[in-house]
Amino acid sequence: MRALVTTRHGGPSVLQLQDRPTPEPKAGEVRVRVRFAGLNFADVQARVGFYPDAPKPPTVLGYEVAGEIDAVGEGVGAAFTPGDRVFALTRFNGQAEQVCVPASQVHKLGPTVTLEQAAALPVNFLTAHHMLHQVGRLRAGEKVLIHQAAGGVGTAAIQLGKIAGFEMFGTASGSKHERLRALGLHHPIDYRNQDVRTEVEKLTGPRALQLVVDPIGPESWKQGYAMLQPGGQLIVFGFSTLVDGEKRNLWRAATQFLKVPKYSPLTLMGDNRSVGGVNVGADDVWKNPAVFSPQLLLLTRLLGEHQIQPLVDKVFPAAEGAAAHIYLQSRQSFGKVLLAF
Repeated sequence: MRALVTTRHGGPSVLQLQDRPTPEPKAGEVRVRVRFAGLNFADVQARVGFYPDAPKPPTVLGYEVAGEIDAVGEGVGAAFTPGDRVFALTRFNGQAEQVCVPASQVHKLGPTVTLEQAAALPVNFLTAHHMLHQVGRLRAGEKVLIHQAAGGVGTAAIQLGKIAGFEMFGTASGSKHERLRALGLHHPIDYRNQDVRTEVEKLTGPRALQLVVDPIGPESWKQGYAMLQPGGQLIVFGFSTLVDGEKRNLWRAATQFLKVPKYSPLTLMGDNRSVGGVNVGADDVWKNPAVFSPQLLLLTRLLGEHQIQPLVDKVFPAAEGAAAHIYLQSRQSFGKVLLAF
């Protein structure tokens, strides 16, 4: 089978489409013939060497796939049969023509759901749902600021927030504002030409946000924390400023880490605010699938009922994996970037 291999840490040129042995499903696993695999910023960080959970290169990355079952391991029973259309969460190895996955991480698709939509669902919508509903516990009418609103997680959060009745603020370049409003965002903010805090406070006054979800970095986290009302929460789900350019920059990384704010329990108590973090690729949640399984079942139902619509911005052939990474880093995308096998 062919797989997109990160041959070593470095720029996009380290990605190569290579032949690798076809995996065989173990007991309790199924093998998926991958048609589409999601590309996430975590893959970029792993490629440059800034994602601690990723295996050392040479390795195959990838957290989510959609395709058909083509083999079933012992003990799976009648739950899945070859030919079933599915999506799956994969802790690495997903960016390949075939991947073996525990059956508990695989979900069947309804007849009206495309494989492209299915591949764009798991990481983005699960991250968004977990932040808004499980960690943030936002209620209808409350105010949330969504950073990088035009990205995969951002567009998922807007759709889920519209269903739940949240008042949503979001940062994105000005050219994307019209599409974001059509998606359900109430207050888009051009982060390149406007000060985010100033723009939010023009509409709400100081310290009016119940929730800020932010994948950017220290300066943005500090600003978001300052905008929270009593009882408000900042949720961090990424660290995109850690990577600037195609290769690892240790000096930049060190300066970013030094800027990370320190939140002590006493400070949080005195401020009546809280800080949380979400990483659906972390080892601890993969060892406890019950954390995410109910949410994935709900999202699968919403997808089948067309209440949510994963947005696919661009699909790259797997052989053009380097170009896909460059495109994702360019911040041009509106929604999800996929690799096609």
